Amino acid sequence: MALLEVENLRAGYGSVPVLHGVSLNVEEGSNAVLLGLNGAGKSTTLMTLAGLLPATGGEIRYDGKPLTGSPGARVRAGIVLVPEGRLVFPALTVKQNLRLGAWTIRRDARRVRRNLQEVYQIFPRLEERADQTAGTLSGGEQQMLAIGRGMMSSPRLLLIDEASLGLSPKLTEQVFAAVKLINQRGVTVLMVEQNAGVLAQADTAFVMQQGRVTITGSGSETLADDVVRAAYLGV
Repeated sequence: MALLEVENLRAGYGSVPVLHGVSLNVEEGSNAVLLGLNGAGKSTTLMTLAGLLPATGGEIRYDGKPLTGSPGARVRAGIVLVPEGRLVFPALTVKQNLRLGAWTIRRDARRVRRNLQEVYQIFPRLEERADQTAGTLSGGEQQMLAIGRGMMSSPRLLLIDEASLGLSPKLTEQVFAAVKLINQRGVTVLMVEQNAGVLAQADTAFVMQQGRVTITGSGSETLADDVVRAAYLGV
């Protein structure tokens, strides 16, 4: 069953349209990837799903119902965005950053503690750095923190924007492996990426060009597609 259904979605910035009719379905429990080059409309899609940008047309359905409401209401419904660029709070400690991610469930102390322990299980390095200020972390550690912060509100659908941006190949593999583990724990994931290597672990892949989804298939099928290989792997 599809947890997220997007049909003919249109959005943009002011008078500048960016999405020209995006359609995609993300099955509950799946690990999906939205692949595209710069300017394809990937981040705009996630921002619209998260409620940070208004749709100008089309429909979004979440768990079978039309998706409306503020960004905060969407977080409370289980839709959480891990933004591009990490956007951690540099002057706060790792633990303080994580606890801010639990703002919508802050009155449920037991749940917050449980989520914090789960984040530490997925990212042991964050527990080691719990009292360290976020601004002193490496780029890879900050990305782990951004994803961990997103996990703190008990997401049902985790939207991750460019997790591999600026990371070394080794750190990228670690982050992708952590996202796979999060998915295996029952969280539905939709990742935006330019790195085609993520397709190897994706259940479903959507390739985006000029504000539209042009290719849909399994991760392995998409990785073998000649158009994808030429555009992203130089083959």
